[in-house]
Amino acid sequence: MSEPVLALVAFSPILVAAILLVGLNWPARRAMPVAFGMTVIIALLVWDMSVRRVLASTLQGVGITASVLWIIFGAIFLLNALKHTGAITTIRNGFTNISPDRRVQAIIIAWCFGSFIEGASGFGTPAAIAAPLLVAIGFPAMAAVLMGMMIQSTPVSFGAVGTPIIVGVSNGLDTHNITQALITKGASWEAYLQQITSSVAIIHATVGILMPVLMAMMLTRFFGNNKSWTEGLDILPFAVLAGLSFTVPYALTGVFLGAEFPSLIGGMCGLAIVVLAAKKGFLVPKSTWDFDDEKNWPAEWLGAIKIDATDTKSKPIGMFLAWLPYLLLAVLLVASRVSNDFKALLTNVNLSFVNILGESGISTAIQPLYLPGGILVFVALIAVLLQSRSTTPLVNAFGESSKTLIGAGFVLIFTIPMVRIFINSSVNGAELSSMPVTAANVVADLVGQAYPMVSAMVGALGAFIAGSNTVSNMMFSQFQFEVAQTLSISSATVVALQAVGAAAGNMIAIHNVVAASATVGLLGREGATLRKTVIPTCYYLVATGIIGLVAIYGIQMADALTV
Repeated sequence: MSEPVLALVAFSPILVAAILLVGLNWPARRAMPVAFGMTVIIALLVWDMSVRRVLASTLQGVGITASVLWIIFGAIFLLNALKHTGAITTIRNGFTNISPDRRVQAIIIAWCFGSFIEGASGFGTPAAIAAPLLVAIGFPAMAAVLMGMMIQSTPVSFGAVGTPIIVGVSNGLDTHNITQALITKGASWEAYLQQITSSVAIIHATVGILMPVLMAMMLTRFFGNNKSWTEGLDILPFAVLAGLSFTVPYALTGVFLGAEFPSLIGGMCGLAIVVLAAKKGFLVPKSTWDFDDEKNWPAEWLGAIKIDATDTKSKPIGMFLAWLPYLLLAVLLVASRVSNDFKALLTNVNLSFVNILGESGISTAIQPLYLPGGILVFVALIAVLLQSRSTTPLVNAFGESSKTLIGAGFVLIFTIPMVRIFINSSVNGAELSSMPVTAANVVADLVGQAYPMVSAMVGALGAFIAGSNTVSNMMFSQFQFEVAQTLSISSATVVALQAVGAAAGNMIAIHNVVAASATVGLLGREGATLRKTVIPTCYYLVATGIIGLVAIYGIQMADALTV
């Protein structure tokens, strides 16, 4: 076969997944097993991989899946535990009396609080929390979902304490061979991953500054009485303050502390600064913007669920006690990453599988206490002890979180092994380059030196298909790396563009729109939401592409592997 045909064959499982998910509207639980099966067939029959190597890659994927699911469980378990103790209600009610201006409310609740929740939990939970909260204080359901979806951008790459980078990029790259290449250049995998992390943080911070003002403009244009963009621009000074209050600490944290904390710390700082500014009226417009009377709202805006801003089932909890678990989470996460003694204690529990089935370079490890999942579960237990005298919140939270885990697990148990076979296909009997290398060579020939402009779009495509930044990074990081190597440009920068694009793609990920819409009873109108979220997605991808071109060809960013 010619190289273009081989590239098409290599990419065909992902193309088929896209057709099944988008074109035929199949759920991921049906589409991804088909994509996995195709990958196995192509690996065996076209690349002539051994059955043992395919099986070893699958087992490696299962091990990685276990780590991902442990993080997902911990994130959702903490959120559900706080919901059942009443802490989430207290946090929610604390936002309602800060400002009557709906633009300010959207920025505080969606941008600031949502970004913080993204840092702690990820996996679509910010939109699922922000949307019903906004409806509870008087937003139309569709406007609430739109605001919730728009925060699925800047904070996402470091969501769930860095999972898209730590798990997605790390397990989407051929770390074994890349590490060997780095060592020959006198560098290390840790330094290389940190360069990717820093680049992601800086790019996101640059593009994300304008997201709050874009949120306000979308709100006034599509849900205002005057259908005006400029009414959103009236809040520009306050919105830019909100953007900077999050992105500056976010970028600094990414550069100096790593991938776990940017969204978490940025969200905390942003909340503190923006809430104080709103209360003092600092930079807030003198004219207050609001929706038209509810009786005049189009039926399309309304959800089927009526959400009350109060919760009578739980006993009132003080604001400090409600926020304490998140503060404890931040402290423990930082300590686990910067304190060598604490880190050593947590990493003592380590399940390692090296050279699985005797296949060199195919290894995986699970560290349940060091992974964010272990810390999240511990914090959830402490939260329930402090906030409730009953074990009922734990039982309820465990049941709800387990149900969510089963659905996510079924999809990931096919998706991640598929990615590992894709990556490990470099060892084969057909004497071919690996599947991502083959595809990368063809793409590099087609797009040429302009590739940094479209790199983020590839990441967004992955998120659109899979509904996940983490999965997109797993699917395409090696592909992006190989294109960069082929073009002799900075692979760390191109992989960073992939991660940023995958984060932006969450705004148009059907899975996320459905999840957010379900919380406010807006199912069936996902198309109307997607037609709106495509606007901020285009802004994000174009701006990121321009930054990529400037960084690579203007500033001439390089890394240890740049040829």
